[in-house]
Amino acid sequence: MGLKLGIAKAGIALCAVALVLTWPHARRSAAFLAAQDDPAQLSELQLSAALQRDPGLIGRNIDEALQAHDPELADSLVQLAATRNITLPDDVKQRVAETVAAERSATGVATRFATGLITGKAEDGASLSGTVAGDLFVFGDIRDVIREGSNLATGAEADRLVLGLAAAGIAITAATYVTVGGAAPVRAGLTLVKDARKVGRLGEGLASWAGRSAREVVDAPALRRAVADGAVVRPDKTVTAVKAAFRTEKAGGLMRLAKDVGRVGEKAGTRGALDTLKIAEGPKDVARAAKLAESKGSQTRAFLKILGRGALLLTTGAWNFAWWIFGALMTLFGLVASLKSGVERLTQSWIDRGKARRARRLIAEAKRAEAERVRADTAVAGLMAPS
Repeated sequence: MGLKLGIAKAGIALCAVALVLTWPHARRSAAFLAAQDDPAQLSELQLSAALQRDPGLIGRNIDEALQAHDPELADSLVQLAATRNITLPDDVKQRVAETVAAERSATGVATRFATGLITGKAEDGASLSGTVAGDLFVFGDIRDVIREGSNLATGAEADRLVLGLAAAGIAITAATYVTVGGAAPVRAGLTLVKDARKVGRLGEGLASWAGRSAREVVDAPALRRAVADGAVVRPDKTVTAVKAAFRTEKAGGLMRLAKDVGRVGEKAGTRGALDTLKIAEGPKDVARAAKLAESKGSQTRAFLKILGRGALLLTTGAWNFAWWIFGALMTLFGLVASLKSGVERLTQSWIDRGKARRARRLIAEAKRAEAERVRADTAVAGLMAPS
């Protein structure tokens, strides 16, 4: 019994120590699994874990953003630090404020708007406004359709994704006017995806998916005819021909992607949308980024910079988290089983000791009775003995 009770006590101690060690990991794993469909909550958990490992993470990223001449990202990181009560040096905050003010100056905004209008490349909100303005007047999309379509017709290398996005943009521009801007987020989203493709900031997985979708929405022979007959100087004829080559019924996925990109751009800015397109592996990642942007707004870029794709979904396999939870549950089960065994052993020991005490008492009483009987018999014998 003593050996069994010792084993039970050792089991209780071992399981208790194991539970203390595994419980924090199991609790964290459960929180991550519960938040895997909520990008905002998931990104908060991921960021907390990252800052716990490296408290200076935000400060270093601010310095990197300033060195890269990206004041918008630096400002996003400063806002994130403020929400988490992280104290930053006053000189750092002043530098960020000065660079942000310089970027938002009237001259800078006008210059970037003109650059976006003429070149069709969007790097921030001002240049995107210029790019979208060009696309709304179909100038930019016609330019891209004619360039890429001509390459396709002549057998030269053509970017079918840019071609499909430009055709989709021409087709949806009419809807933008008809709804008085109601389709503007989709229009802006298409422009951002197209620009991201041009400057090589479209993730490989997302580019592959978008390329397949773009091929499905364009009638290649009809588009070749449109390109052959069209020109930038005759936009009305080109628009009509390209719209005829656009398969609206096949464009659902591409339009949803563009809408989600537009939502990110509205809440997190143009560069936030471009950051999303760079790390996204598919349209589901972009949809998650749209949810994150709606919750975090201008801080979205900070989350994407620090966490990358981990801001959108679990980068560690759910199986690893499940194993921590399973291990904690098994340890808890072992502790309960050891406690049960220990209680049973203690109870049995207490019962056995009680039985032993009662047995000893009965034996003692029997001995006393026997001694009394012997003394009685001796006394009787003495009285009966002849004198």
